[in-house]
Amino acid sequence: MELRPGRLSLSLGVAVSLGAALWPLDGRFATHMLQHLLLGDLGPLLVAAGLTGTLPRPPQLLRIATHPLVALPLWTAALVCWHLTPLYDAALRHGSLHALQHVTFFLAGTLLWSAIVEPLPGPSWFTTSWKLPYVVAMWLVSLALSQLFLWSGHSYYDGYTLSDQRAGGGVMLIEGSLVMLGVVVWLLFRVFRESEERQQLLDAAAGDARR
Repeated sequence: MELRPGRLSLSLGVAVSLGAALWPLDGRFATHMLQHLLLGDLGPLLVAAGLTGTLPRPPQLLRIATHPLVALPLWTAALVCWHLTPLYDAALRHGSLHALQHVTFFLAGTLLWSAIVEPLPGPSWFTTSWKLPYVVAMWLVSLALSQLFLWSGHSYYDGYTLSDQRAGGGVMLIEGSLVMLGVVVWLLFRVFRESEERQQLLDAAAGDARR
């Protein structure tokens, strides 16, 4: 069976997310950070892209949760709160809480990327041009957290050294920057294409008016 691009993206997203969730940890913060980024960023991005056009009648709650002014605060809250020292250390000690952490990362990431790639129709004002600063705002949130890990003078979590914490901050910085850059390039191509299509429509309308 031939996989269409949407199905391929969805399959890859599920594979990345499940692989990250089942990935055995080696006791390093950098490895744990990479796991969280795959679960909460790259996997959800692929899943959301693969769902495009496949959700014709979504529940109202899902529409609300994927609204850009709701999805970004939810994702930010999940990212920041789970990296607070008491919650992070508790998740490491308790398997059920750790599982909840991973589910939260995945759901928040999927809602956020769904607001951008729009498997559900988004608000009319949220055009491609508005999505560019929105993605930059996402990146600034992860950038701020990564800088905290990179430049802090002490380790925030039990069992991690300062050098390992800085390595984890570096992983977060690199992954977030690469994903942000890729999405910004994609959005810029969409802006140029939409501008070209509008110009073609204007030219066609002007041609019809002259006849």
